Amino acid sequence: MPRSYLGPIVKGTPEQGEQTIITPAQVYRTGLAAMEAHCQKTVGKSFIDLSDEEKDNYLEKMESGSFDYGEFNGNKLFSLMLTNVKEGFLADPLYGGNKNMVGWKMIGFPGARYDYRDYINIKGKRVELEPISLIMI
Repeated sequence: MPRSYLGPIVKGTPEQGEQTIITPAQVYRTGLAAMEAHCQKTVGKSFIDLSDEEKDNYLEKMESGSFDYGEFNGNKLFSLMLTNVKEGFLADPLYGGNKNMVGWKMIGFPGARYDYRDYINIKGKRVELEPISLIMI
């Protein structure tokens, strides 16, 4: 079982992010249940049953902080989900996301190369390198 810091929680600086004893898993469990209940109550159906346009509209309102799910604002859950999507899209495929390195290809990131000595003197030009994953090393 992974360990989490359970010491005293003090207000951190903005650079340190939110200081809390609530784990991301707990935020997801509580938040997604609250989101589903809120969606059922306000829209009359499950989030999964909404049309794509309705889902986008709901998520936009959630991101703006328009929804209060009781224990926390909907923006907190949205922020965590967005962060995890970004991490999955840009992480090394070794960790289960970024399938076929599409995120890296999109932004031009060459991946986990041993070194860049052959390219260090190229200035002001895009270097086209096929990404390499840690799996490939």
